[in-house]
Amino acid sequence: MLKKLDKLILKAFAGPFLLTFAVVQFILLTHTLLKYLDDIIGKDLGTGVLLQLLFYFSVLIVPVSLPLAVLLSSLMTYGNLGEHHELTAIKASGIALTRILRPVLLLTAGLAIGAFWFNETIVPRANLKAYSLLWDVRQQKLALDIREGVFYSGIPGYTIKVDKKTGENGDRLHGVMIYDHTQKSGNATVMLADSGRMFTTHGGGYLSLELFHGHNYIEQPDSRDRAGASFVRQGFDHNVITFSLASFSLGRTKEDLFKENRMMLNIPQLHSATDSVQKKLHVEQKQLPRQMNAYYTFARFDTTGRKANQKAEGLQVPITKLAPVTVSILQQAANRARNLQAFANSTSDRLNDYARNSALFRIEVYRKYSQSVAVLLMFLIGAPLGSIIKKGGLGVPILISILFFIVYYVLSIMGEKYGREFVMPVGLGMWMSNLVLLPAGLFFLYQAYNDSGLLELDFWRRLPQRLGIPALRKITEPVEEVVA
Repeated sequence: MLKKLDKLILKAFAGPFLLTFAVVQFILLTHTLLKYLDDIIGKDLGTGVLLQLLFYFSVLIVPVSLPLAVLLSSLMTYGNLGEHHELTAIKASGIALTRILRPVLLLTAGLAIGAFWFNETIVPRANLKAYSLLWDVRQQKLALDIREGVFYSGIPGYTIKVDKKTGENGDRLHGVMIYDHTQKSGNATVMLADSGRMFTTHGGGYLSLELFHGHNYIEQPDSRDRAGASFVRQGFDHNVITFSLASFSLGRTKEDLFKENRMMLNIPQLHSATDSVQKKLHVEQKQLPRQMNAYYTFARFDTTGRKANQKAEGLQVPITKLAPVTVSILQQAANRARNLQAFANSTSDRLNDYARNSALFRIEVYRKYSQSVAVLLMFLIGAPLGSIIKKGGLGVPILISILFFIVYYVLSIMGEKYGREFVMPVGLGMWMSNLVLLPAGLFFLYQAYNDSGLLELDFWRRLPQRLGIPALRKITEPVEEVVA
């Protein structure tokens, strides 16, 4: 019977989990693409490049999607069982709630382990592929877009202006003006044409402009007098100019240049990078006192004894002779103080950079663990809460899931920020979201195990009496009389 029960619960969990995971992936992927939309639009990247970006970003958001999908699907699963009184029937047969939760708990534990492996093995590679490709996309020029009445200088060495474009694809041109800057002599060469036609050749690698009824104007400067320069005019009825579009093709940067980024490293590599930064930090701290000693000088002046000897000999020393010496010493001291301040500021910035880099590497390490544990935490919240709510479908579960996920997400961002800015230890900041939500999960589990009506009015009305709070007890007594 128990095996059939496990199959029933797992089957009830599998459908909502796959559905919610796909929906969450789509929502988060859309959010990610909107963030980089300005870098993608208008560059004619092609279907292949866009599909690569979609695939890599889909992989990157899996560790974030998985906890939310587990939370929502566990809420729906046990909410459906409670709504259809199946959960009550199972409990009536003598099976405890913990036994009912066990099959999905084991599956969720497997998902957590898989999430850690995925975060450790697949995500660094996907980060390398995604962000190296995104870097090349950002460097890519906008696609060829010659507009009416606007000077277009996207083709290296040329500036093109078209008065009007016609035709189904806008390939018919009227009033064409082309400035040739390839000789780096300014606007010395100009081509005008009444009309023309543009088309690409050699698989889109070249742009050809077929021009009709025009003239070429080539400036012939006078080496003795610039004002005496003249133009050579050449007429044509038909002329074809071809431009290379090699600058519009997507160039790929070597991925090795991005491998040292913390997002592309696994845990052993992150530990190694952290140790390296920490060693540099310790070396700088040890060398700091010796480096600062160079800015200090010590001088001793026995002016008191000198004055006494001179007075004994009956001589009078003018005080004004000591003034230049004092001013010189003060100027040297002021210069050294300024140099010391500049050195201290630069050293402080450098040490802060080392400390911040070390914190960033450790943040990535803790992230891999905390995101995996969050899968179990979301099940610990969702499953008991679903058995208490006893509502399935996509209504109440979605609202509750969004609420808890927002709390988890905000706490995660805050903890990471606090760890990065040294407000709190990095480990505590990265685990803060899990630690804050863990008591809530244990509370829901306790309430569900004891069949508590957490969402019923009687539970909250009798809560002050259970807690023994006299003030709140007096407030609730009239309510009980009215209800009676």
